[in-house]
Amino acid sequence: MNRETTNIIRAVLEDWLPPVLRDSGAMRVLFKAYWGSLIDDLEDFRRRGHYYTEEEYIKLYAGFPRIQSETDNSQRCLERIAQDLIAGSVLDVGCGTGYLVRYLHENSGATHCTFTGIDINVDDARETAPAGAQFVEGKAEQLPFPDNAFDVVVCTHLLEHILDIRQAVAELRRVCKKRLIIVVPREREHAFTFNPHLHFFPYKHSFLRQIIPVPKNALCEEIGRDFYYFEDTP
Repeated sequence: MNRETTNIIRAVLEDWLPPVLRDSGAMRVLFKAYWGSLIDDLEDFRRRGHYYTEEEYIKLYAGFPRIQSETDNSQRCLERIAQDLIAGSVLDVGCGTGYLVRYLHENSGATHCTFTGIDINVDDARETAPAGAQFVEGKAEQLPFPDNAFDVVVCTHLLEHILDIRQAVAELRRVCKKRLIIVVPREREHAFTFNPHLHFFPYKHSFLRQIIPVPKNALCEEIGRDFYYFEDTP
């Protein structure tokens, strides 16, 4: 299932159904018919995800199936990231399967780019890595790179999963020399959802409040049901 399809489903579930129905026991029955016992894991995550140990957190995500086939990004977001890329070293934080690195390697208009991806598990990304790309295991909250290590830092569909967003954003900015690009979903919180997200951003300002200070040169716009954020380092 691609991002465009899930966005249509999410529009119905998040925007068209009233909360009294969306969070009802009947809706839980429907979600359990799809997720099975995973709905119980999601409910536990909602209740006490802020207390999870790192081991519990990794175990939850390791057992959770991917909804999108290869990437959480829509085609429009992929094209926009490629358009905004500049030549130099590029870091993809939360690289997942490595799809974005492969896409940018093949479709970016910027020449002379080198690519690095980082995630808590990069086995899948390494299997299909393009020539010259590197993949490193690590956490967004503690990036194992020196200050200003990369000309461009890209982080898509990751911050909604991280408990300490401000620490993660501080790390993104620390290792970014020139340009930072972030994509997060526009999403409302409900009792039962498709994914174990910790944070929800129904409005643009819901996201921007989490990444202060926002520089004056920053841009944040909606692309589909995602917020696309862009800032250049002074």
